[in-house]
Amino acid sequence: MLSKEQKKEAIHKFKERKSPLGVFAVRCAPTGRVWVGTSRNLNAARNGIWFSLRIDGHRDKALQDEWNAQGEHVFVYEVLETLEDDLSPLLLPDLLKDRKQHWMRELNAPGLL
Repeated sequence: MLSKEQKKEAIHKFKERKSPLGVFAVRCAPTGRVWVGTSRNLNAARNGIWFSLRIDGHRDKALQDEWNAQGEHVFVYEVLETLEDDLSPLLLPDLLKDRKQHWMRELNAPGLL
C-alpha cells in the first residue's frame, strides 16, 4: 500500500507526463482504404474515433459508412509519425497540418474531419 506522500508523487508524475502528438492513420484491411488524421494526444485519439464510430456518430461519413459495412474488427489504428513535444505552441497547428498533408499525399488518402 502506498503512503500519502507516494500517492501524491504518483499523481504529480501522471499529471506532468506529456502526451505524444503527431499523425495517425485509420485503415480498413479488406478494402485497403485509409484515412489520415492528427492529434495532440495520439494515445487517446483511437479511443475517441472508435467511440464515435461505435455510436454511429463520426463526422466523416465515408469512414462511418465503411465501418458500418465492414465491422469494427477489420479496422486498425496506426501511428504514422510522432512529433517532438518541445515544439512552440504557436508553430504546432501549422506543423500538424503540414505533416497531415504529407501523409495524405504519401498514402493517397483523405484526411479525417
